[in-house]
Amino acid sequence: MTALIETQQYAGSLAAPLGDGEVWELVRAEAQALATREPVMGPALTLVTDAGSNAELVAGVLAAPLALARTDEQSLASLLAAVFNTNPQILLATEADLQAVMERDPACPGFLHVLVNLKGFQALQTYRAAHQLWFDGRKEVASWLSNLASLVFGPDIHPAACIGKAVMLDHGSGIVIGETSVIEDQVSILQNVTLGGTGKETGDRHPKIRRGVMIGAGAKILGNIEVGAFSKVAAGSVVLKSVPPRTTVAGVPATVVRIHRVDEVPAAEMDQTIV
Repeated sequence: MTALIETQQYAGSLAAPLGDGEVWELVRAEAQALATREPVMGPALTLVTDAGSNAELVAGVLAAPLALARTDEQSLASLLAAVFNTNPQILLATEADLQAVMERDPACPGFLHVLVNLKGFQALQTYRAAHQLWFDGRKEVASWLSNLASLVFGPDIHPAACIGKAVMLDHGSGIVIGETSVIEDQVSILQNVTLGGTGKETGDRHPKIRRGVMIGAGAKILGNIEVGAFSKVAAGSVVLKSVPPRTTVAGVPATVVRIHRVDEVPAAEMDQTIV
């Protein structure tokens, strides 16, 4: 179904791949069970249990916190639901993102937890709506939505950036992703990561992160450079030159410290060591 499921080397993977739409059945079941166990949460969980469609479910969950920024919640939910309904590929990416977090975060108890509690995931899904609005020519509302997401969730993601499926923004706090950044499928990014430019240059000026990459906490990757597939950027590194595929780089400035085996998938393994 997704790039996440196509790669079979993942450690700790789900028992079996889930078909399109099955994630939402599990989310609804988890929400109903939680509302029964914890009645105090019942009203908030109606956004999940009473949603008329999968698009409305995701839109409602995102609109509730975004509306804290003095914006009408129903108008936001309607805007988001319209984007999701018109562009079903977005919900397929959302499903892949949900499964990615479940695969990679051993502390995650279920899909519902990811959907309603993890701000990195929520920021990424709001970006997906803003990205579509941007390329539909609605750049003002796309930028406004992106700014709301940054204020509420933390990550600052330009709506023109290109981000693939099965992506995890772990914790989310302090992540900055510039306008011409490209992030392919199956990438994991931890908190306080910057994909930025190097100064006042214009045009294509931000990093290209290839499939299967893991970027450690606090890393800065600057300029129109490439981090090759299945590589790892160690925490706190500053990357100013392109990184070859299947390598670990570390340091300031970052240099290659390790060559990977062909079966290693850093984004899935989430191994923070560098040797």
